[in-house]
Amino acid sequence: MTQQEILDAAMRQSAVDCSCSAEDFRRETNVVVESRPSADASRYLTNPNICALFTYGSNVVASCRGDLIPEVEAFVNGMPKHHRCFEPQGIYELNRILQKADARVTWMHSFYLPDLQAVFSAEVFCPYETRELHPEDFTDLYLPEWSNALCSSRKELDMLGIGAYDGGKLIGLAGCSADCAEMWQIGIDVLPEYRQKGIASTLTNQLARAIFEHGKIPFYAAAWSNVRSVKNGLKSGFRPAWAAMQAEKINK
Repeated sequence: MTQQEILDAAMRQSAVDCSCSAEDFRRETNVVVESRPSADASRYLTNPNICALFTYGSNVVASCRGDLIPEVEAFVNGMPKHHRCFEPQGIYELNRILQKADARVTWMHSFYLPDLQAVFSAEVFCPYETRELHPEDFTDLYLPEWSNALCSSRKELDMLGIGAYDGGKLIGLAGCSADCAEMWQIGIDVLPEYRQKGIASTLTNQLARAIFEHGKIPFYAAAWSNVRSVKNGLKSGFRPAWAAMQAEKINK
């Protein structure tokens, strides 16, 4: 697998999520399309989209309800730079548009893809024993302290994990979810008293390598303000690839 193949796979999935073409993310002009339901959409998204904005760096692809298209199109094309759509002023304006849909922006993340050279040469070290875990090992681990690594509402998607142990005590856990056909998303948790010891980056990196061994592509997500998580992704061998923002109903 090459670096270009990894990026192409991510764009293919984003195209499914947005009801557009993968080539739309490479355009220099913004693209606004009507969102359509898809059984193959990423599991962490609400599908179809009321409104979702994606960028891989050259433009914005907006996927939204048909009745919102004129205003969303005016919004994204009215910004002086496409990335301004994701900044506070842009979010305030988008929320005004979304009022008619009884919706508002609920989350925004940066998404990271593995840099092959960085993942397989990362200098990470964990002073504790690590073990590979499988779905049968997760049964008793759906607890608040492991809520980033595992998802209790989508247990069937939790595929693989790497745990760190101090004696017999689980102190850190990286888990991955089969959120997409070709890609598994990594989440990481470390008990507070064991942080800043290299555990998170070691587990994240080991899990990324294991995911490749299973024939899938690892990916990682972090809120832009979660500096600790961003640093972990970078140290583990991941690099920024795209950003996404989604709106959901206010009163579900």
